[in-house]
This record gives sequence, structure tokens and C-alpha cells, in this order.
Amino acid sequence: MIDISVSGLVKEFEVGTRILDGLTFQIDQGERVGLLGRNGAGKTTFLKILTGELDYDEGEVVVAPGKTMGLISQIPVYPPDYTVEDVLNTAFQRLHDMEREMGELTERMAHDDDPAILHRYDKLAAAFESGGGYDTATELGKVCNGLLISPEMRRQLFASLSGGEKTRVNLGRLILEDTDILLLDEPTNHLDLRATEWLEEYLDKFKGTVLAISHDRWFLDRVVERVIEIQDGKAEFYAGNYSFYAEEKERRYEEKLKQYEKEQAKIAQLQGAADKMHLWAFMGNDKLHKRAFSMEKRIERLRRTDKPKKEKKLEVRFSERDFQGDEVLLMKDLEKRFDGRTLFRDVDLLVEGGERIALLGDNGTGKSTFIKMIMGEEVPDRGKIRRGPTVKIGYLPQIIHFDHPERNLVDTMLYAQDCSTQTARDRLAAFNFRGEDVFKPVSTLSGGEQSRLRLCMLMDESIDLLILDEPTNHLDIASREWIEEAVTDYEGTLLFVSHDRYFINQFASRIWMIQDGKILDFRGTFEEFRAYQERQKQLEQTARSAAPAKQKRKEEAAAKPPKRSGGTKMLEKQVNAAEREVARAEEAIEALDAQMAEASSDYVRLQELCGQKETMERELAALYEKWEELSAALEEAQA
Repeated sequence: MIDISVSGLVKEFEVGTRILDGLTFQIDQGERVGLLGRNGAGKTTFLKILTGELDYDEGEVVVAPGKTMGLISQIPVYPPDYTVEDVLNTAFQRLHDMEREMGELTERMAHDDDPAILHRYDKLAAAFESGGGYDTATELGKVCNGLLISPEMRRQLFASLSGGEKTRVNLGRLILEDTDILLLDEPTNHLDLRATEWLEEYLDKFKGTVLAISHDRWFLDRVVERVIEIQDGKAEFYAGNYSFYAEEKERRYEEKLKQYEKEQAKIAQLQGAADKMHLWAFMGNDKLHKRAFSMEKRIERLRRTDKPKKEKKLEVRFSERDFQGDEVLLMKDLEKRFDGRTLFRDVDLLVEGGERIALLGDNGTGKSTFIKMIMGEEVPDRGKIRRGPTVKIGYLPQIIHFDHPERNLVDTMLYAQDCSTQTARDRLAAFNFRGEDVFKPVSTLSGGEQSRLRLCMLMDESIDLLILDEPTNHLDIASREWIEEAVTDYEGTLLFVSHDRYFINQFASRIWMIQDGKILDFRGTFEEFRAYQERQKQLEQTARSAAPAKQKRKEEAAAKPPKRSGGTKMLEKQVNAAEREVARAEEAIEALDAQMAEASSDYVRLQELCGQKETMERELAALYEKWEELSAALEEAQA
């Protein structure tokens, strides 16, 4: 069954400039589709057309009858006294209406035995139960936990939230509504890693249709199974996730380029032959003119093939200088409190030249505060931060600020870099600021463009330590790839905060994770860190499941009757010996757990301890089995 059908869609904002030019595709029920395209290609315009917010000029857009549709980027207006809890509960409005009517019917049935009232009540009760009416509180709690909507936030007025927080609450509302078609416009922009992964798990189980615009390449790889790219107002189709799309797009480009080059060679060959025929015709053979004209018509047909285009890469590179010494940063006994809460304490870290460190953690754990302390913008409550004596830092903050936003781009470069006008324009051109764009006031730039301009200024400085706070946050995929190329070539020390798992996976060789008021220092890649987290989760689950069994054995041992003499004496000794062996094995596993916690940042040692623990757990399982057999034999002998 088709959920969304688009045929010949045309949309113009200026006469003669079509942002959508014959867009045609369909999305079947249950599909997960990524909608890609450069900034300005018409992705968000299409979603607004789909939801009825925008009209269109030509074509047809059809949504399957009876299907509910929700767009994340559209935040409804609520009464000013609505709390976050009130907004989330609007998802259950239909169930609340049923519950209210059931209450009214209950009152009527107390003094009216009309069968129609009972019939209506039974019908409502069945619909209420099948719709999850008795589980709304549980579902609300699950979604709030997953999207990190705290109990305190649930009590806040919705109107008092930031734009990002409102988007997160709205996402939660749409999930609770169990919408048939989810339209996601940059859904991960305001989510941290944990909330993003929760959303991915939810979408994996979601039965409806998903159409997602996203610059988060990891998210697209996890969620979508098909890509539609809007290019020159039309649709290009790719039967796979983002990684497939990236490879297939490159393959198609190379194929088109080869075809174009082959056609150009053929054109040159035919043109040469036509020119010769015209020359020979002038020498007395008029028939050759006709053949030459025929050949030139063929050439014109071949010339209709345009040369395939490719996004121009930024020709950028961070300036570096020779760094003297191994120590870049030293943090000793560091502690920072904020608003009566300890963000982190007892932090001892050493950064050496050439390391690439990702600073991770949930929103609000203090990542940006930690960076600001390194930059001297915040003061620690205890401890110290020491830079190497010759270290020069380059810093790209999360929120870009320009002292004179009224200046145009060229003047901003001239004042900041003390260079010539031509040099300023050349550097701006390398960052895709060209033509009249360089004379725009900085204040008119988008968030992504401001990040690009700041990077342009930063790359001219000679630096030893590059600090990036959410460097890809406002950028499209092409811009993210430009930054990644520049960072790949940078050979100095790198410290960055990011929720972009593609970026983290590409660059991090060391992870600092802020959690529970501490900073876990893990030496390894992001993939190794994720594997470590998964092992820790499994260990905790094993420990929780083993605890009741251990307690039960202790209770059974305490309730055991006094020893008897005679035939059971040997069995009693064997049971006691088996219990001691089980206890020793459990203690050994607990000791290994403690060693693994201490070795959390030593990947090689951790692997070794994991192997030892797996062996010991197998031995413990065998000891349990032996103890149970002996205990059963003893009980039978004592009966």
C-alpha cells in the first residue's frame, strides 16, 4: 500500500526559479526513507507542502486516506499555562475523552438500567483497553526517560523552554500519539548521544512510515533503508542507507563522467571529419557538404549531454607550527560545581602531543563548561589546569560570536587577519564565500555559515591544540565533509565535543566520558569504547540476575536441618565442600569485576580480564550444577 505519492510537483518562489521541478516518487507503507539534498534543494519546502503549510504550483501530492501524519519541526501553539506534562498528555486526548465518557456512563448506570448505556460503556471500555488507556503513565515514563525529559522539566511551563527543548518534547508527543507517518526534519539536532540512540531503537520497532531529513550520517545509516535525493528539483533514487548512497553517488558520477568524456572525444572526431569534408567540398566535391552538415547535426545531438557536476571541495588546511615538548595539558584534582550541583570532581588527566580526544556526555553534564575552563573563560572550584609553556590554542566555540557583526566578510577578514583584500577574498573563496556574498554583513549569515567563516579565520593561525565544540552542529553533509578533510590533515593535538558519531568514529583515539560526576578516561577508538560500554552493561545485568539466586542459596543453607549421622554424613560433607567452592568462585568473579573497573581505560588489560571472567563464569555454572545434584541427593537421603 502506498502511503505518500508525489507526481510532477512544481514549486516556484520567484518567477522562472523552480525549487521543485517535476518531483515524482512514492513511499510505501512501513518504509524508512531518507530525503537528502544540498541546502536550498527544497527538502523542507517539500515537507511543508506535504503537511499543507505551503501550497504548490503544479502536480499532485496524495497521502493515504485515514493516515495520521506528524512533522517534528512544526511545534503547535499551546495555552500559556500548559506545562510540559500537559503538552505530552495531549497525545492521549482521545483516550482521555473515552475515560471521561466512561465516568459519565458509570454515574448514569447507577440510577438507569437502560441496556444501551451498558452497551456503550462496554464498547468504550474495550476500545480504551486496546488503545493502551491503562498504560499511558508507563508509556509516558518510557518516552521521557529515553528523550531525557526529566521530572523537573515535565513540571516546567512549555513556553519557558528553549527551541531545542520544545523540539524534544514535541518529538516525544508525536511518538506517544503513535502517528502513522513520521516526518523528521533534523530530529537529532537537539538530542545528545543517549537520546539519539534511544530514538534509533524506537524507530527500529516503529510499525509506521518514516521520512527523514538529516545531516547525521550515522543516524541515516541506522534508520533509513532507501534514499531519495532532490537534485535540480527532481528525484534521484538510491536503494540503501547513507553509506550505500555515498558510494553509489560516486559510482554514478564516475560513470557519467566517462560517458561525457567518451562523447566529447566522439564530438572532436566527428568535428574534425566534418571540417575536412567542408574543405574538400570547396575543392570541387559539393556532395561532401551535405555529408558534413549531416555529421554536424549528429554532433549537436551529442552536445546536449551536460558535464556531470560534483560538489567542489574546500581547499583548506589548518596551519601548524613545530611544538616543543610532550605535555600539552595537565589537569590535577579538578572540580567544578554549577548551580549547587557538582559537574565533575577528582579529575586527573594528561594530554600529550598528537592525541585526538573526544569529550562526550549527556546534555547538561558540563562538556562546554570543561572546554571553557581550559580556555580560561571559567575558573575551576578546585584543582588546576596547566598548559604546556609554548602551547597555542585554536578554538571553535559552539555559539559563534563576532565583535562586529555589522562588518561584511571581507572587512571581518581584513581586521582579524591583517591581510590584503585579495588574500582575504582568496581565503573566503576557499570556503565557498564567492562573488557578492563576501560583501554581506556577518549578521545575515546562517549558523552554519558563521561556523564556516570562523573556521576560515582559524585556519590561518599557527596552532598546537585545536579545540572544537560541536563543530558540525549547524552544517550540512557537504560542509561536515569539508571540515573532516581539514581535520584529517591536521597533525597537532585535537580535543573536540561532538554528538556526530560519524565525526567521533573518524577522529577519536581517546574518549573522555563525563558521567556521574566523574570523567572516565578510555584509551581507544569510539568503536572500542562502545564495545566496552556494552560489556559493562552485560556485566551489570549478570550481576543483577545472579543476586537473587545467590540470596536464595544463602537462605536455603540457613534453613537446612541439623546434620545427621549415618549414611547422609558423607553427602553432607560433599554438599558443604561444593558450597565452599561456589563461594570461592563467586568471590573470584567479584574480584575480577573490581580489576576490570580499575582497568577501564586499558583496552588490552580489559580484554585479558574479560577472558578470565568468562572462564570463571563457566566454572561457576558447573559448580552450581554439581551443588544442586548433591543437594538433591542429600534431601532424598534425609527424607
